[in-house]
Amino acid sequence: MGYHLAGFDVDGCDVADRPRYPFTYHRGDALDYLDRLITTGEIERYALVHASPPCQAKNTLTVGTNASQGWGGTHEDLVAPTRALLEASGLPYVLEQPNGRAEIRKDLTLCGVSFGLGVLRHRNFELGRWSTANPRHVKHDGYVRGWRHGIYRDGPYVAAYGEGGGKATVPEMQTAMGITWTDVREELTEAIPPAYTQWIGSAFLKSRQEVLFA
Repeated sequence: MGYHLAGFDVDGCDVADRPRYPFTYHRGDALDYLDRLITTGEIERYALVHASPPCQAKNTLTVGTNASQGWGGTHEDLVAPTRALLEASGLPYVLEQPNGRAEIRKDLTLCGVSFGLGVLRHRNFELGRWSTANPRHVKHDGYVRGWRHGIYRDGPYVAAYGEGGGKATVPEMQTAMGITWTDVREELTEAIPPAYTQWIGSAFLKSRQEVLFA
């Protein structure tokens, strides 16, 4: 949605059925789909590729609390094969992951507070074949509401992940992240706020204009 608001025509791909996805949608393995676009030459009709491979393998929760408590299972790390295809595409790209140990360059780090949102939701972005300045990280004004290690804290931000322990309700997540097109909890907990990709998309278009008129 953020790229659409920035002025892009958007195609999406995911392995799961997403009937609420508001743009052109292809169901299937995203890596297979990207590989086919590259092989057939169809990739040439695109301007930018954004990839958000599964993040559970090395995100902060997995390598921190879950590991210490013996929770969770094994997760596949698809960052490297995703990057390989992004590089092979020949296009500028954006590779997104949450905070943690994912092996990406942190060319950008965005936070909901910088956009006046009700979530922190830090996300890191590796930028390929283009660059832009990192925006200022606005200071957090309090806690994320909910239980942490047996202690309840109130605060202005909601926990838009998981269930229980004071986690946000579906309406709270929709409001906090600015997402109106889905009320599916799993989709909301996996989403990044469209304000992030609108900012990135606008920065990319600005960078292209600067190159054109330099």
